[in-house]
Amino acid sequence: MFAVGALLAFGVVSLAARPSPDAVLVEIADVHSAYDRMPQIVAQIDAVLARHPNVPRAILLDGDLFEGANVVGRRSHGEIELSFLRRLVQTAPTVFTLGNHEPEFFGMDETVARIRATGAIVISATVRDRASGRPYAPASTRLDLGGAPAVIVGLTTNHLTTFRPAVRSSLDLLDPVAWAREHLRSEFAGAPITIVASHAGLAADRLILPLVPDGTLFVGAHDHLAFVQKFGRTVYFQAGSWGSDLAVITLRRDADGRSDWNVELRPISPDAPADAELRRVVDATLAKSLTPDDAAIVGDSPVALSPAAAARFATAAARDAAHTDVAVIGGTTFGAGLPRGAVNRYAFDACVRFDGPLYVGEISGAQLQALAARCNQGATTPFAERTGENLVLVGPDRIKPDRMYRLVTTDWIARNPTAYLGQEAPSLRPADGLMLKAAVIAALHH
Repeated sequence: MFAVGALLAFGVVSLAARPSPDAVLVEIADVHSAYDRMPQIVAQIDAVLARHPNVPRAILLDGDLFEGANVVGRRSHGEIELSFLRRLVQTAPTVFTLGNHEPEFFGMDETVARIRATGAIVISATVRDRASGRPYAPASTRLDLGGAPAVIVGLTTNHLTTFRPAVRSSLDLLDPVAWAREHLRSEFAGAPITIVASHAGLAADRLILPLVPDGTLFVGAHDHLAFVQKFGRTVYFQAGSWGSDLAVITLRRDADGRSDWNVELRPISPDAPADAELRRVVDATLAKSLTPDDAAIVGDSPVALSPAAAARFATAAARDAAHTDVAVIGGTTFGAGLPRGAVNRYAFDACVRFDGPLYVGEISGAQLQALAARCNQGATTPFAERTGENLVLVGPDRIKPDRMYRLVTTDWIARNPTAYLGQEAPSLRPADGLMLKAAVIAALHH
């Protein structure tokens, strides 16, 4: 009893004596105008940083705050997003990496100007104005973290088709991997603390990781994945989407100045406390922007579905509508979850972000096994098995390699079959006029 008590006391003393971190950062990405989550994100950030009142801090926002599919965002010209940013800047220095959805409400020039007007620092090394050749934002910024300068480099995807059509002709997108090979070493030269804030996606990040100094914090986004992976003292992570998780990052530097990062992904539950000030902005903006058509009921959900569960429900709906064995849809097609009970058009469009025709084809069991191994990836998926596609697959529990299966997917995958379905992708054809959103709405009526 005495020995146990002594050990417990020693543990308490050791924990209490553990030095405070040299810096605390929080990160979120791919929020996509998730207005129901933004007040909760603010409250969660406030709570985290309040635990370290005298420690240097920063907020990293790694792209895609805006979402053009959100009618309230379009009608209000991003009023809630900009209020969200102003609120974050009041809490800590906020560094914003441009994502592909940033120019959803304005051109890129005006978007960057409005973000900067909130007090946030905008960075991106790889997005330029095609007409002038000038970058829309600096490649990097410097912040003091723990008594030492940190260099934060921002990278954006160069996949032009992920930007809205109206702005594509104005953009000159550099290859983030090629840029990193040429410039990353000079950007980081002499910096005690190095951070990459990338909205380029895992496939590009995987090629950039060998280029960063050991001890780099490498923030990923764009794929809507949620996981943390260490490589020596370097840490790579993605923190999900739609306000599902907040990355809480602590930095401790040893006597030689080497960085030791700890990254924890903390889920933000739907009933988490919300910032009252931003909640009032959200409620007022929704009240003046939503129309009767937006409030029209399109179906009913017997239970509330998380974003991941809603994505599987919608994918299964496509499979059932097309009468196929299996359905596979890109995870970024989906956003928010679904509420319990009546589902209105506004909530539904936040869940199923994009519409389009469905396509069907035949795939061998052996091919399907290989495809299934790359789908439904979660926090425990080994990094070597991650490809960044973030595919949602609903199909049979057991796949027989020697039989054929009927598959349904979306027009996006049908236009890029080898990128998603493999080098031996099946031939795909339109599924008799079936549309994705109609299929999911039909399932909500069953």
